[in-house]
Amino acid sequence: MAEQFDVSAERRKVLEENAKRRTVLRNFFLKQVSDPFRHASGEGGTVFDPALQRYQAMRVTTYDHFKPNPKTAGYGFFLTLLPMVGYIYLLHTSRQAKEKRYRNGEVAYKDRDFKFV
Repeated sequence: MAEQFDVSAERRKVLEENAKRRTVLRNFFLKQVSDPFRHASGEGGTVFDPALQRYQAMRVTTYDHFKPNPKTAGYGFFLTLLPMVGYIYLLHTSRQAKEKRYRNGEVAYKDRDFKFV
């Protein structure tokens, strides 16, 4: 029977144990969610998940524990400021070159992108 699977016997045993654990946890979660007496106890219909609570608390208090240093300043520079300055420079140089060609008469009026008529 082990020949029909493409995994070793040890790996198959680990996968089966993980599947059993997932099944047990799923059934426990469904039992908690579908309990009709949770509303009577004042807990409501939601299940308290400690991992989700820790994650949400971490996201809320991110800036309380933020410490500026050269690495975070570098992130701010390279991910926000540098792309904006680069894009502004690109727009400025391309528009200046286009305006220079228009003023020197290299581009006919009918071939221009923006016309009054």
